[in-house]
Amino acid sequence: MQTDTYALPHVEVARRSFVVKVYAWMALALTLTALVAMTVASYEGLIGVILTNRILFFVLIIAQLGLVILLSARIDKMSAATATFVFFAYAALTGVTFSVLFAIYTAASIASTFFVTAGTFGVMSAYGYFTRRDLTSWGNLLFMGLIGIIIASVVNFFLQNQTVYWVVTFLGVLIFVGLTAYDTQKIKNMGAEVSIESEEGRKRAVMGSLALYLDFINLFLMLLRLMGRRR
Repeated sequence: MQTDTYALPHVEVARRSFVVKVYAWMALALTLTALVAMTVASYEGLIGVILTNRILFFVLIIAQLGLVILLSARIDKMSAATATFVFFAYAALTGVTFSVLFAIYTAASIASTFFVTAGTFGVMSAYGYFTRRDLTSWGNLLFMGLIGIIIASVVNFFLQNQTVYWVVTFLGVLIFVGLTAYDTQKIKNMGAEVSIESEEGRKRAVMGSLALYLDFINLFLMLLRLMGRRR
């Protein structure tokens, strides 16, 4: 009985340590993205180049996707330090593309949307962490919904249909709200399996941070469509 009594608090401490590290890295990545976006946005000439040069903009988008694919596919072959570097490089590159938002939306609406996103993200993260309900069944449904809105967004890029645009936006909010809770619970369970002090634990923490980071920025973009005031 003494072993069981000791083991439970020990596992919980390890789990919390892992989750705290994941959220700390995610917060640092978001901060880096915001700083890069505001810095680039302060140079009107640079923003003009990004907005008017479609090839450059698509190169930036493709580079972002490339870094995510690289990190997801090669994480097992990378060191934890390399994985962390790639993650923060992705966050910085995202900041460059996000800088164009300041040319499209007012700074006030971007700020208010950010706080709404942070509040929503925080509530769903808390739900994912503290709920006793197993959210595993959400995974396949949310993933299929994510694939659906990606395909619909690509098709609507050519169609420019307003109805499809708003349907994708509302569904996107629901999907990323659900993914926030799902990924949080997944990361919590992961924290009981690995030590944050180990190489494997640090690499898993990077992947957990990436998942939450993607949930946050995509939820922000969807809410900005709804709440953002255009210039």
